[in-house]
Parts: sequence; structure tokens; C-alpha cells
Amino acid sequence: MKKWYAVIGDPIEQSKSPMMHDIWFQENGIDASYIPVHVESNHLEDAVASLKRLGCSGWNVTVPHKSAIIPFMDHVDEEARRMNAVNTVKVLDDGTLFGTNTDGRGFVKSLQEIGATYDGVGDLLVVGAGGAAAGISFALASAGFGPITITNRTIEKAERMTESLPGSSVLSSDEAQATIEKFGLIVQTTSVGMNFAHNGMPLDPARISDGTIVADIIYNPLETEFLRHAREAGGKTINGVGMFVHQGALAFELWTGIYPDTKKMNELISNELGGK
Repeated sequence: MKKWYAVIGDPIEQSKSPMMHDIWFQENGIDASYIPVHVESNHLEDAVASLKRLGCSGWNVTVPHKSAIIPFMDHVDEEARRMNAVNTVKVLDDGTLFGTNTDGRGFVKSLQEIGATYDGVGDLLVVGAGGAAAGISFALASAGFGPITITNRTIEKAERMTESLPGSSVLSSDEAQATIEKFGLIVQTTSVGMNFAHNGMPLDPARISDGTIVADIIYNPLETEFLRHAREAGGKTINGVGMFVHQGALAFELWTGIYPDTKKMNELISNELGGK
């Protein structure tokens, strides 16, 4: 029987996931399809039950449901619990629902793809203290990167995040700005710069050290104002396309046991977004 998978969210029409997964199914000779499903927040519980009842083998979760879906899971792994967010669901053989989050590990893979290693980047600054920052920080720490410093407009939120990250520390935005040159890797996890609707920069990268790796998890636009300034200051920049592709590839692997071709997909999505 042909399997089917989905992505749920509100809105959902902008998602690149259906295109990405359908191509991977074709490339790997898997008889399956992947569809977008528009789910409003007040219908989330019914949607989860319906997806299961209709035989969906697994689905991705995007905004605004990543945290709200957790109570409807039978099992949630440690990474998703730390992030308080699930982005991938697998229906297990016994019909129970397993929730995980592949965002953080997807980001680490995107770093490794450009040759960044835990023993090569030195001190690490994470900008932001939301769910994405928590997942990325946890994944980076698990992969051996660090020491990790968190900076956020609300210092208390950053301090709460470090409680589950042994050896991590907190800086105010002003302190992070004043010492920005000491970091070998800077990861921007906030929404500042997304779709040009929040134009601006959380920090000014003008004084970064030459060769600093500067990452922004936003991929639309492909180069945010923050990344442009970092590139002009001599940084090695990376946008969010790689993280998006690898988080999807990790979900695909969870469902099928196959890790798909991410290099070709990265180029495809970058070209498509760049053509807008």
C-alpha cells in the first residue's frame, strides 16, 4: 500500500517541504507522497486524530503547532522536550505517536557540511533564547561545540536556557556586542531579518574577527542584513537553507531509514528562493 506523509501548519501554502520530500521519494524509489495540510490551532487535536485514523505514516509540524502538539504525542524524546517543540512525528508500528525535533541536529549537519568542526571554531555565541535557540544549543553541545554563550534581549530567558546547558553562560546584548570579536561561531536564531518584515540586526557584526563563521537560521531572504554585514566584515556566512534541508532529511531518515541527497536539494531550494 502506498504510504503518505504530510506537513501541518497555519499558514502552510509557503512550505517547501512537499516539494523536497516528493523529490526524495522519487530519487529513492519509494512509493509514497507528501501533502500540505492546513490546520488551524483550534482544530489541532482533531487533525492529529484524523491523520492517524486516515493512515498517515508520519508528518512534519510547523508554526504555530510545534509546542501545542506535544500533549497529543504518546512519546516525546529528550531533544523535543528541551526545545518544548516537536517538528517531526512518526506513527509507530503499534499505532502510537512518537514526536521528535530535528531542527538542532539539522543545523549541526549544515555546519559540518561547510567544514566546521567542534575543535575548530572556539567560543560560540547563540543570539536568541527561544525554542530554536534551545534546540540548536543542545545539539551543538551534544556534538562537542562550545563553550556556548547565550545572549538575548530578555536576560532572564537566556539564564533559564543555560540551566539545561552545563558550562554555558549568558551575556547581555551590550556585553555580547562589546566582546563580539572573541567568538569563532555566531548563530542568529531570532526572527529579525525574516522576509524583510523585521529589517534590522540583533547585533552589529562589524567587529567580528576575520573568518568567523556567522550563521542565520532564516532562509528567506537568503542573505539577511545581518549576514550581509558579517560577510562584508570578513565572516564566513551560512543561511538557513542548509538547516531546513537537513532537518527534513533527518525526518525522511526517521520515516524511511534512508538519508537523502541534501547537496542537490540545498542547491535546488537556494536557486528557487534566489529567483523570487
